[in-house]
Amino acid sequence: MVHRLASLLPLLLAAIIVGAPDPAAAKPDFAHVTTREKAEALVATGALVRIYLFPIRLGGPRRKANISYVPPEAGAALDQISGTLQRFTREGLVDQLRIIPEYRGTSFVPTRINMHATHSGQEGGFHPSIAIW
Repeated sequence: MVHRLASLLPLLLAAIIVGAPDPAAAKPDFAHVTTREKAEALVATGALVRIYLFPIRLGGPRRKANISYVPPEAGAALDQISGTLQRFTREGLVDQLRIIPEYRGTSFVPTRINMHATHSGQEGGFHPSIAIW
């Protein structure tokens, strides 16, 4: 199975690159988004979307503590990677998942979302990361 996961590497890299921001584009700064109310105001304008850090389709809880806010492109990247992880789970390639968001200061918008998908009976794994700001 490790060989099978390794053969999927080009597909996995493509999924990560889709979520990568254009290096020439100016990075947004969400340091001022320090409350849920400020984040929700940006959701109303379309600048941010509401997400579940640990995606519901991968067993994440529908709780306030699991809700976060990211730009639409990052939400789309998380959705795409979640679909890949869901397929890996169905195929028996992944049986453990950790989601580790990184924050700057007191912002409600993570600067990065790191995912660590592994299988308890195998070495290696899938470790995508979404850079947000």
